[in-house]
Amino acid sequence: MSMLTKRATVYLEPSLHKALRLQSIETSRSISELINDAIRDELAEDANDLSAFAERKNEASLDYEDFVKELKVNGI
Repeated sequence: MSMLTKRATVYLEPSLHKALRLQSIETSRSISELINDAIRDELAEDANDLSAFAERKNEASLDYEDFVKELKVNGI
């Protein structure tokens, strides 16, 4: 473990802990690595979502009723 890492206590549901242990064994990676990767992926997804919101912030708003009408016109 790198000297730059930080410790944290995380309480996992027993089923999640078991799944992590099994995946750790199957992939020859530590539980910490798996958790770090999962958190990194989740944060990257959040960053992508925020970026998409920022790109679309100047789009015109669409009234709910107009939106529903448009869906019906398109057969959705």
